[in-house]
Amino acid sequence: MDVDKQTYLSGHKTGYLWKRLKGDSRFQSRLFVLSEEENVIKYYNKQDAKEPKAAIKLSNLNAVFVPDKIGNPNGLQISWLKEGITRNIYLYTDDGKDIVEWYNAIRHANYNRLKVAYPGSSDDELSSQLSRDFIKEGWLSKSGPRGVETYRKRWMTLDGRRLLYFQEPLEPHPRGEVFLGNKLDGYFVRDGLPPGKPEEPPNSFSLITPDREYYFSAESVEEQKSWMEALKAACDKPMYPQDKKK
Repeated sequence: MDVDKQTYLSGHKTGYLWKRLKGDSRFQSRLFVLSEEENVIKYYNKQDAKEPKAAIKLSNLNAVFVPDKIGNPNGLQISWLKEGITRNIYLYTDDGKDIVEWYNAIRHANYNRLKVAYPGSSDDELSSQLSRDFIKEGWLSKSGPRGVETYRKRWMTLDGRRLLYFQEPLEPHPRGEVFLGNKLDGYFVRDGLPPGKPEEPPNSFSLITPDREYYFSAESVEEQKSWMEALKAACDKPMYPQDKKK
């Protein structure tokens, strides 16, 4: 398979990206193919492979620059939902211009799809749906559902109305996800732990949902405040049909 050098405006892009291996900290070069016509980005483990290792619908994914998390200035994270569970792949290129072109190719393909689906929408309205940065990421310590279990350090990602927690930042899928509905439906954040729980760890707070309560401890007062504000803002936002729990 020849490697094209077409720009992102063509609706087709082919090239090699460094991809983090599943269950391994190493990155290996993989052939990626983006097709706006097929609404897909796929990658191959071998150049001469007839079938891709994975094919991801462009309309289902989110692309975010994450240089600090990957440890490379050209780092990109691609996330999508598969059977209701978030999946992630972590990529980088040696050339900064190249990773920007991949990012723009994804956005441009999705822009064209949305333009057809919603012809009356403005460019600003469509652009807001192309990709989104994570609201907040960082380390928190998390207890179990009873609040008496050992607090374990977890990498947390607040992505819209989804709070995801990982054992380490570059895992392909989270250990758990919490959907954040609206406060009027019983979703809210409070300082500290509920009465009757064991002695509170420093900088603790609780996330309350109709299904379960979640207990966290931050590394500092500043981080505790920042996480509580971010989670409260998510719960304060009005619910829209596309926000519904999947």
